[in-house]
Amino acid sequence: MKNKSKMPAPQALADDIRPGQSLELLKELHILTLEGKLNQDSRRKLKQVYHLFGFIEKLLLELGDKPGGITLADHGAGKSYLGFILYDLFFKVQKTGHIYGIETRAELVQKSRELADRLGFGRMSFLNLSVAESAQSDQLPERIDMVTALHACDTATDDAIAFGLQKHARFMVLVPCCQAEIARCLNQHKALLLARTPLAELWRHPLHTRELGSQITNVLRCLYLEASGYQVTVTELVGWEHSMKNELILARYTGQKKRAAAERLQAILREFGLEQLNQTRFKISNEL
Repeated sequence: MKNKSKMPAPQALADDIRPGQSLELLKELHILTLEGKLNQDSRRKLKQVYHLFGFIEKLLLELGDKPGGITLADHGAGKSYLGFILYDLFFKVQKTGHIYGIETRAELVQKSRELADRLGFGRMSFLNLSVAESAQSDQLPERIDMVTALHACDTATDDAIAFGLQKHARFMVLVPCCQAEIARCLNQHKALLLARTPLAELWRHPLHTRELGSQITNVLRCLYLEASGYQVTVTELVGWEHSMKNELILARYTGQKKRAAAERLQAILREFGLEQLNQTRFKISNEL
């Protein structure tokens, strides 16, 4: 079958689509219509994906040339929009490296496999696993250079961090979503903490519990990464008008484990009555 992916973009799309981008891929991802048109909703979606790609591309370039190429694991891959765009714009050009898309929904994994086959994206693998299961799977290499988790729900982001630590990832790119675990923990001890400290007023009402739980979760994640040897940057993925779940956490491994970060993490867990997470989500190595 003749490859249409190198067809030039119509002039009307020139400002929206990056040079070298496969139009066939964008059609398969339903970003472009079959006629090659881009509606307003798809234009916004494509802009968001490109914005994230811009962050990731800089990190991939930092990794440079390495034997066997760069390895990337994309957790909670869904329809693998991110993985396919990364492959098309970076890995395909590099002619080396491998992307692993990890997703629990078998039907999405199968569709991604079929799409990769149609497009000739041979260095993409799609695994029907949870994030936690993937850490023990022999379908992935012992080391992964970069871990991404875009809108991985609740504790799946923590599992992605644990995966990255186990795989000695150089970089982690995380966009957390639906952080509910800590909100549940705050609710369990609310009456006791209201009697102990006026700070508990911050989560006395259910709406505040959810919002504060989300904020605390990401603060703890950043401290945990710093305590584990990563330099952490937190920024916006997109503007608030597009999504309320727009926090982007970028972690770069330096090997400098910060004792102060570990101590502050423990202090926050104690202050908010979250000590049970000390031996699960945020267990700090004794090497500090």
